[in-house]
Amino acid sequence: MLSEKGRAEGWISLFDGKSLRGWGVTGNKEGWTVDNGAILCLAKRGGYLYTLEEYDNFTLSIDFKIEEGVNSGIFLRVSDLADNRSIVNTGLEVQILDSYGREEVSTHDCGAIYGLVAPSKNACKPPGTWNNAVITCRDNLVTVELNGEKIAEMDVNRWDTPGINPDGTKNKFRHAWRDVPRRGHIALQDHNGKVWFRNIKLKPL
Repeated sequence: MLSEKGRAEGWISLFDGKSLRGWGVTGNKEGWTVDNGAILCLAKRGGYLYTLEEYDNFTLSIDFKIEEGVNSGIFLRVSDLADNRSIVNTGLEVQILDSYGREEVSTHDCGAIYGLVAPSKNACKPPGTWNNAVITCRDNLVTVELNGEKIAEMDVNRWDTPGINPDGTKNKFRHAWRDVPRRGHIALQDHNGKVWFRNIKLKPL
């Protein structure tokens, strides 16, 4: 729950700690539940849990923890919920992964803007430990902080060609991110592993 100070600063709670009110599911509804004040992905083909509301410019703060070896993600500004392919091609993903202890990290590791921007360092905590991600979307700029450290930044205007990164390397995305709508849902991913989310709050910018 938000503190009085948090509300005064403009934060909005996206999760009441008791129910999934305000959220929809693209897959099996029984794949998502509330466990001890946190949203729990049960890895039962839950698909994506998404906010019914859409957002454009905002700061999102969210705590998460995973079991060993688990993969998940936080999706931003998803404008098309038709199917999994539509979601990954219209929503930027901040990767959640068991990357603890890795000396070299890539665009597929925890805190990366998946497939596009690698984290500048490995800031994730061990499985079973709560992490905090703070993600800011302001027009064309997206930044990621993990456990108090800024680790990734993306100017989506630089991604002006489908399937190609600014440095000429390839990515899997079918749209140029510069042209993708900048308003949409926030979504949490079921990628066949248990993930917990809590203290989910957003400040419109």
